[in-house]
Amino acid sequence: MNETLKRALSGAVYIILLLGCISYSQESLAILFGVFLLIGVYEFCKIAALNLFVSLPIAAISYYFLWNKSQNFTIKTIIVSLSIIISIKLLLYLFNTQKTNFKIATRYLLLIGYIIIPFVITNYVAIGKNGYNPKILISILILIWANDTFAYLVGKNFGKNKLFPSVSPKKTIEGFVGGMFFTIISSVLLSKFYIESNILYIWIIIAIIVSIFSTLGDLIQSKFKRVAGIKDSGKIMPGHGGILDRLDSIIFVIPFINLFYLILYYVS
Repeated sequence: MNETLKRALSGAVYIILLLGCISYSQESLAILFGVFLLIGVYEFCKIAALNLFVSLPIAAISYYFLWNKSQNFTIKTIIVSLSIIISIKLLLYLFNTQKTNFKIATRYLLLIGYIIIPFVITNYVAIGKNGYNPKILISILILIWANDTFAYLVGKNFGKNKLFPSVSPKKTIEGFVGGMFFTIISSVLLSKFYIESNILYIWIIIAIIVSIFSTLGDLIQSKFKRVAGIKDSGKIMPGHGGILDRLDSIIFVIPFINLFYLILYYVS
């Protein structure tokens, strides 16, 4: 099969499955991301040289007990805070050109804060004031896709200054700025015509969070793969690689979206 056709078909199946499960119910979203989590843990164990038979039970048990705790703000605050701390550690890792490896205990912390918790709290993002609202999570996914698409298009046509050449030679500053601009435009349109929200500034802030941290998440995953000496995290999606290749932006954005939610909750 032609590689382009293979990539298009697997991408279409992925998007239909993702949007279908999110739209159908809270439970179908939980099941899908539970499956994604187990695959993601398998891929991360290969990249980080972790014991799969220790990591999978930790992931499965954590997900089972935490996926529906979005209304327990004590638990939510604790696990989101842990994920943010790990995310900051990963940002330091990204910008430290000398550091390539972590101690084994730190790698297990990364498994928890970088992989497990983001998959858990993706379920929390879809909970609005009136309960489960798939439009919220779908909108965030659209913003991530908009940022990736327009960053690529602007960078390809106008990019001259490299953003992070040591990790991702193709990303440019112009692409990053263009991606953020069009993500904000997309956010305004989604807020007005899809979500029908009257609080526009919230979605503009979410767009900025998405643009910044989805880009950083992609760079972090690229550095992991570069250090591990691999092109893709897995082969489950023909033409696209693994689950972590597809969800690297999402799992790094989600903790910061949840942090923003918590800030709104505690200051309101």
